[in-house]
Order: sequence, then C-alpha cells, then structure tokens
Amino acid sequence: MRTVYLGVLVLGLALAGFAVYMAQNYIGRTQAQLESERALRAKVGRLVEVYAVTKSVNYGDELTPEDVQLVYLQESALPEGVFTPETPLFAEGEKEPRYVLRQMDKFEPVLAGKVTAPGETAGLTNMLKPGQRAFTIQFKDAAGANKTLQPTNHVDIYLTHPSPSAIDGGLETIRLEEAIEVIAVDRPAPAKGAAEGEVAPPRSMTVAVTPQQVARLTQAQASGDLTVSLVAKADEQMTDGGAVSTVDDPVLGAKMAAEPAPVEAQRCYRKIRKGTEVLSEEIACTN
Repeated sequence: MRTVYLGVLVLGLALAGFAVYMAQNYIGRTQAQLESERALRAKVGRLVEVYAVTKSVNYGDELTPEDVQLVYLQESALPEGVFTPETPLFAEGEKEPRYVLRQMDKFEPVLAGKVTAPGETAGLTNMLKPGQRAFTIQFKDAAGANKTLQPTNHVDIYLTHPSPSAIDGGLETIRLEEAIEVIAVDRPAPAKGAAEGEVAPPRSMTVAVTPQQVARLTQAQASGDLTVSLVAKADEQMTDGGAVSTVDDPVLGAKMAAEPAPVEAQRCYRKIRKGTEVLSEEIACTN
C-alpha cells in the first residue's frame, strides 16, 4: 500500500513539474511577443484614424459617406489636410456631397485639397491660380494623347502643321509650350470586357495657361494638330525655351529666318551710238 502511495506522489510531482515547465514556456513566449510588440509600437509611433476612399475615384466624381472609411496611419507620416474623426469629412447631419478634384486610388487618404467643400461643385475655377485661364485641347485620335495623363501632370505641347517654306506641302513640328499643368482630363468609360485597371486614351484635356498662351493655342489648334508629351517631375521647373522647328507666325510667337530672295541671272549690255541716240544691246556675259 505504501508503494502505491509513493507511486501516486511521484506521479503527482512529475505532473506538477511538467505543468510548471509548460507555464514557464508559455509565459516566456507571451513576454517575448509583448516585448516585440512594444518595440514595434515604439518604432512605428502612434497610429491615428483617417478617412480614405473605398474605391478609385476620378475628377468630378461625387463623394458620399458611403465612399469612405476609417483606416489607421502613422501620425508621424500623415500628409497635410487629412480628415479624422475629430475633423470629419462629413459633419454629422451633413447631406450635401463633396466632389473629387484629384484622382484618388482605393484606400488612399482623402485630403482637403483633393475634394470640394460640401455642396460645392468641382468647377475648374477651383484649379486655377490668379491670372490663369482654362484651355481645352481636343485630341482627334489616340496619337496625340497619352493614356497615363492625369490632372496635376505637366506636359509639353507640340504643333504639327504644313510648313510654310515647303513647296510640296511637307509638315513640320514645333514646341509651343513647356511644362504646362493639366487640370482636367476627359476620357471615355472603359469598354466592355476591358481588363481591370485599363484606361482609354483621353478625348481632351484642360490646361491652366495665361491669356497670351490661350491666344497661341487657339491659333495652333485651328492650324494643325496638337500633341502632348509628359514632363518629368524634376523638369517641371527646368525649361530651355527651345523648339524642334519654327515657323514665321506672329500669333504663335515662333520665328524663322526669312527665305532668301531669288537671285536673278546676270545680264550684260553694250552701248551703241546711232547718230544722236545711244542704244543698249544685250550681249553674252564674258565673266
């Protein structure tokens, strides 16, 4: 009987030791995870809730409370103009929608500069600086456009038209404007069956220019075809004023050396006196 009691005691001690061992392992793992989480929190910093769009939106789209949700972002990396629960995108009881001024991708934070005030339409006047005018460039086909064109892009604008100096009606291309800001892009809806994310070439774009540039672009659009070329971000403030080719046109402002006047063939004469008259007679030139 005593042997049975001793066996039960030993088994109980073994089970107790095993339980302590397992508990120590569990507590150790939990402590390590807690320390790791604390280190990550210290590295990331405080997280705050901001409003982000739940789908991709383009210029002019209506933005309602159903189109946004709260997401967490690092407080130290927040862009200026975000909306938070303390400064909500839509105030309680607000029924007027906002409108999109800049394209935003899914889950991108909504910034004050990318949407209108509640009830305010997405007019182009919101995009213009003092002294600027909006000018729309139509694209006859996809050749003049770029599928990736988006508002806030900067472009060089080129004109292709018949050369005034070409006898056979050849074409020439000139660069009219450099680093012009695009403020709106009109593109058709994706075709049925198009791949996700595929966009159609724009039909037109609107740029912010000065009144003088409006005059040049209007004349250019009436005299030829306009095309655009995207400008690198680093080159938006670096323009050289150069041109691929130029034409003599006071409205376009480009100048071209005047064509040399045609050279007449040399003609030689000799004088002949007949009585009291002196006559000139054409002869072959000897030099």
